[in-house]
Amino acid sequence: MDPVRKSPDASAFALMVLLCAVWGFGNVAAKLAAPGVSLVAQAGIRSVIATLLLLGWARWRGIPLFGRDGTLWPGLLAGLLFAAEFLFIFIGLQWTGAGRMAVFVYLAPFFTALGLAWYVPGERLGPRQWAGIAVAFSGVALAFGDAFVNSRSTLLGDAFGVFAALMWAATTVLIRGTRLSGASAAKTLFYQLGVAAVTLPLCSLLLGEPGLVKLDAITVASLFYQSVIVAFASYLAWFWLLTRYFAARLSVFSFLTPLFGVAVGALVLDEPLTLAFLGAALLVGAGIYLVNSK
Repeated sequence: MDPVRKSPDASAFALMVLLCAVWGFGNVAAKLAAPGVSLVAQAGIRSVIATLLLLGWARWRGIPLFGRDGTLWPGLLAGLLFAAEFLFIFIGLQWTGAGRMAVFVYLAPFFTALGLAWYVPGERLGPRQWAGIAVAFSGVALAFGDAFVNSRSTLLGDAFGVFAALMWAATTVLIRGTRLSGASAAKTLFYQLGVAAVTLPLCSLLLGEPGLVKLDAITVASLFYQSVIVAFASYLAWFWLLTRYFAARLSVFSFLTPLFGVAVGALVLDEPLTLAFLGAALLVGAGIYLVNSK
């Protein structure tokens, strides 16, 4: 049975801000581990570990993951889309700068809102909400404006960023527009982690990545964070939110993720923090308010 969704309340707001902070630091954690483990290999390793954790957690909680409920094919497709999103991002970074990639990837909330309006009529947004998405995206564009203009770029690399955004949006639309909409958060996540755990390590090998180069304390800590906190705990919370709230209104919060990444990068990696960041944060906050205001 497909549960009735509602607009995000204060609890959802707080949880989404926390999740975006977790995801923002996840980007920094991946950078920290890059000298020890190549990027696609990182995504594969964390998917394997998180899948095992999810299996154990579901068994402990008595949550069925293998029952026949009509979700197999959309679930497998969601898993392929999930894996493809990360693959496009990491391959694209070889051809374009991180700033440009961030701007293109965060076209995803636009694509999500468009797809949901088409396939899930109850998720349609009004003019105020569309304006809010545009304002929030302008905040991301402002935050990464200099990097977007000055970083290396190719049409192929930029295209990979757009493809990643499409994969992200398609995953959300698929979850809301198929039988997955009525599945448990654990089962929805299991499909995605399980497929990614199989496909991403294979992709890493096919791409000729070095894989695991060294296993020092930073690499271990990063993989722990990405596997346990990000891929297992935060994604489980995200899919739980999707079972209770409108996906289009939740997705706009994702614009906070790159801002948290910039802030954490300034603290941990000593990366520069400009005045444009403050303006970007205000724009993203205003956009989130517009999307979720009545």
